Amino acid sequence: MKHIGIIGAGAWGTALALVASRAGRTTLVWAFEREVAADININHRNEALLPGIELDPSIRATGDLAEAAAAADIVLLTVPAQFMRGVVAQLAPRLRAGTPLVICAKGIEVQTGALMSEVVAAALPRAPCAVLSGPTFADEIARGLPAAATLACTDTVLGRQIVEAIGGSFFRPYLADDPIGAQVGGAVKNTIAIGCGIVTGRRLGHSARAALITRGLAEMARLAVACGGRAETMMGLSGIGDLTLTCNAEKSRNYALGVALGQGKPLAELLAGRRSVVEGVYTAAAVVKLARRIGIEVPISAAVNAILHEGAAIDATIEALLARPFRSEGFGAKA
Repeated sequence: MKHIGIIGAGAWGTALALVASRAGRTTLVWAFEREVAADININHRNEALLPGIELDPSIRATGDLAEAAAAADIVLLTVPAQFMRGVVAQLAPRLRAGTPLVICAKGIEVQTGALMSEVVAAALPRAPCAVLSGPTFADEIARGLPAAATLACTDTVLGRQIVEAIGGSFFRPYLADDPIGAQVGGAVKNTIAIGCGIVTGRRLGHSARAALITRGLAEMARLAVACGGRAETMMGLSGIGDLTLTCNAEKSRNYALGVALGQGKPLAELLAGRRSVVEGVYTAAAVVKLARRIGIEVPISAAVNAILHEGAAIDATIEALLARPFRSEGFGAKA
């Protein structure tokens, strides 16, 4: 796996390009915006989406999806979740048969409630696939700060090859075999983080935020199991690791948006003019739709969704959560 194609030149795609180049791989990034591709190729920077980071001159960018896919031994999919279906449909006829795909986006499709692996399989049903997820901020990864992530793949041999291709002393992928659980954890934690931000913005205290994180973890585990994953995956990097990072760090886009909402700022104003995607805003609606379909309760995600998309008042929604019946602690299917 010497040649790596990265589909998506956002902050995360650009950071992973640096990871791959540090691992000694030839890296070509597909950028939707021509100006982003030009910035990478000419100035060796991506100031629009990952400012202040110097890129290795060996990293190249292209606006041609076919070029990005043609020579790739492995393709990393980093486009936002809600754009994944359209991009993969365009990629499918351009990809060499058998080329492994690594899903690096964290989200659930709003229209269908599909996980990203299901979205990819619809266009490329025979493509080998893995999931990369975990507690990683793009700017920290780009600067070479130490981090670890889950590389989930049902094919252990392929998984080890991918780990060797992108792993290094400062970026450590840990191999796992539960792609469904890894995807659920990576997606739902963004919605929980918005809720934690609201708690902070409303000045409800550290204890309340800790409780929300813990019950959010139970919510993630129930959904993972119901989708065919495993509860224990939520105890790893793609579960509790990613959840604690996103729910506590001010640089988390989802947490920061929640804080601003809790302080009374309108959602439309917070989203206006953003180039980066706040995945939890879309995932909240998708989680609720998916949970209803499979028959489990996700009260925290439902509350966040109600505030984001249904015009629910924050204080009344919090009061309704706190008025729920007392129950046993655990990861029961309908708890």
